[in-house]
Amino acid sequence: MGSRVLPARELPQRLGPSLEDNQRTPGGVRENLLSSTAAIQTLASVIRPCYGPQGRQKFLVTDNGETVCTGYTAAILRALQLEHPAARFVREAAQTQAENSGDGTAFVVLLIEALLEQAEHLLRAGLPRTQLREAYATANKEVLAALPSLAIRSLGPLEDPSWALYSVMNTHSLSHTNYLTKLVAQACWASREPDGSFKPERVGVCTLRGGTLKDSHLLPGLAISGEPCGQMTAVLTGARVALFVCPFGPANPNAPATAHLSNPNDLTKFMTESDQLLEKQVAQLAAGGINVAVVWGDIDKKALILADNYGIMVIQAKSRKEVAYLSEVLGTPLLTYLLSPLEPGRCHRIYRQELVNGVAVLFECESVGTPALTLVLRGATAEGLRGAEQAVYHGIDAYFQLCQDPRLLPGAGAVEMALARTLSDKGSKLEGPNGPAFLAFAQALRSLPKTLAENAGLGVSQVMAEMSGIHQAGNFLIGVGTEGIINVAQEGVWDTLMAKAQGLQAVAEAVLQLVTVDEIVVAKSSSLNQQILNPDSKKAKECLSHPRKKILQMYK
Repeated sequence: MGSRVLPARELPQRLGPSLEDNQRTPGGVRENLLSSTAAIQTLASVIRPCYGPQGRQKFLVTDNGETVCTGYTAAILRALQLEHPAARFVREAAQTQAENSGDGTAFVVLLIEALLEQAEHLLRAGLPRTQLREAYATANKEVLAALPSLAIRSLGPLEDPSWALYSVMNTHSLSHTNYLTKLVAQACWASREPDGSFKPERVGVCTLRGGTLKDSHLLPGLAISGEPCGQMTAVLTGARVALFVCPFGPANPNAPATAHLSNPNDLTKFMTESDQLLEKQVAQLAAGGINVAVVWGDIDKKALILADNYGIMVIQAKSRKEVAYLSEVLGTPLLTYLLSPLEPGRCHRIYRQELVNGVAVLFECESVGTPALTLVLRGATAEGLRGAEQAVYHGIDAYFQLCQDPRLLPGAGAVEMALARTLSDKGSKLEGPNGPAFLAFAQALRSLPKTLAENAGLGVSQVMAEMSGIHQAGNFLIGVGTEGIINVAQEGVWDTLMAKAQGLQAVAEAVLQLVTVDEIVVAKSSSLNQQILNPDSKKAKECLSHPRKKILQMYK
């Protein structure tokens, strides 16, 4: 018999006194009604301990054997090999949030999981999926409408942004946050356009091993952690740049020769023709006006000698990311062969810069809209530099958002608690499916400050009770600190309104899609398919009796 859909007026009674009640049967945990819930819960369990400034870090071992220590959700999601389609879907939503705002990745994953858990309770109470989807959409609109009213500070057009960037950059395990925040604020402030707008690509980031974070400093132009390889170490005027992501030399020195060599004369002739081809390629670069070649790859000694003869400065980059950044900034493509680009990158001058325990190459650009400053980060370990670099990019992205919308929200979970209170007040007065859905959405929002308290090692029940009482009294500036509740305005803990609004929109879009999925159908070649195609085998008959059940078990 089909399950009876309860009238909306009966939902509150079926939900019971609390939406947090664990839905269990005497024999154990009930099977999830949403096929995505279990996978998203597993993904969130990986991310949850890293949420907030007191979050923990993880050692990630990538598929190529590299070990990375990080607490950043975006990096963790990139490293995970996810098989479940719903988990991949949520990762895509979180990565979109990271690309658009640079922050809020963990917020997206954890809120999606909390909303799906609450959706399970509503579905068990008899709320149809279509009504649940509509009610969640209405609740999200209410949240987005209430969000601007919680903004209590704005960054002034002539104001030092350090105070606004500090809480964004104060991530876990980052030392010397004050010093680094001032460097980022100085770089962003000095790189603004005359009309007050800001382009993030005007601030470059270069990491160099050695020293400490206090040795970090700003350099004019764009610096990369490469080094000139030949006799040419500087181009002091009219630099024309080509970028190569291939060896600077023969196209593929390890490729098998196709020529048939029968005697020493044939070998000599073949080598002569190869040298002539290489010289022709370098000569074509010079004829195309190229006097600087940035290479991410091996550099052939003969090609380097030819480049010196033609007056071409060859720079070997240490990171593909830096070469890709140069391509974006200078407006010239990445080349896979030794060919002259149609439009070379243009710089005023390029030269080698000696630093303490390191060397960098500096690009001083001549066109408008190119990077004006580079923040050189120093550190003793690659892991420390990676964390500092991520914090710097968070600060740059936050300043970019504040130039578009200067409004700031209270952080440390205060805005989530304030939104939860708004939804609870309205949900308790609404009839029909919107009432329970508003309460469920509010409960999901409260799970975020609860996670902050857990990661800070606080008494969760006590902290949440204190916060709820104070927020209910009308003070929405109370959040979670390292030792208990704090006034976020006094402590200077902020979130940008733009990043929070984008995160809520990403969450709503993902949840509204996931609640409509009832099952996962696998349409790919597998051993199971082969067994089904062979009707004579005993396993085939077993698979034919319950093929759908066995396939779905793979994704639960």
